[in-house]
Amino acid sequence: MAPERIAKFRFYEELNDFLPKEKQKKCFPYAFKYNQSVKDAIEALGIPHAEVDLILVNGNSQGFTYTLKNGDYISVYPVFESIDISGVTRLRAKPLREIKFVLDVHLGKLCKYLRMLGFDTYYRNNLGDDEIVRISTTENRVILTRDIGILKNGKVLHGYWVRSQDSKKQLWEVIQRFDLNDQLRPFYRCIVCNGLINPVEKKDIEHLLRENTKAFFNNFYQCQTCGKIYWEGSHFENMQEFVENVISGKKTNRLSPFNKQIKK
Repeated sequence: MAPERIAKFRFYEELNDFLPKEKQKKCFPYAFKYNQSVKDAIEALGIPHAEVDLILVNGNSQGFTYTLKNGDYISVYPVFESIDISGVTRLRAKPLREIKFVLDVHLGKLCKYLRMLGFDTYYRNNLGDDEIVRISTTENRVILTRDIGILKNGKVLHGYWVRSQDSKKQLWEVIQRFDLNDQLRPFYRCIVCNGLINPVEKKDIEHLLRENTKAFFNNFYQCQTCGKIYWEGSHFENMQEFVENVISGKKTNRLSPFNKQIKK
């Protein structure tokens, strides 16, 4: 029988969310008997590889294929979206600056909130795991999921396990996680289909409006994809208040309606 080998692991920041309490934010031993890659060890400990961006072995950066050796000290760090670590071995492509998402079936409300803030967000309530992975890899989209198992698929490059079960907290969590505060473009996308919203002449769509809407409103916007019409009524005011209170956490200047004053 091959002798037991021991490596020591230390996980940082939110990677500790995947660990039992006794292993969080501390160094702990990991026993292995055969040649094992650091990636296999990390996932055996419950950490999806898609959430890892930097591995230091005895102080030196290594990739997922590194083979564990007896006595190794391994530090594992989460994905860095706003910190430049270009001088070491990153485990995925550079941070996504024009970020796009694909969401699992449990995140329907989060989808609407992300679209409301202008983020390209793919969602269907019948997406299977394999299709989510395919969309992520072919369209370079970050997977947002409540199912850790999806992120352990070897094909996944970009993914994040959403911790909270509350949709508004999920939104805040994603914005902070991916450093998106400077990328918000409220009312730029259709919350129904993800298409872009543009101003439209009232005369061109008034046949689609209810009488009260035609009588009291003059500025209209329409989704280029599904044709949904928006106007600055009470629903728009509610969305503005939501954006101000949930995202900024305080009252700010009123946001430009839809994409009328937003640079593409």
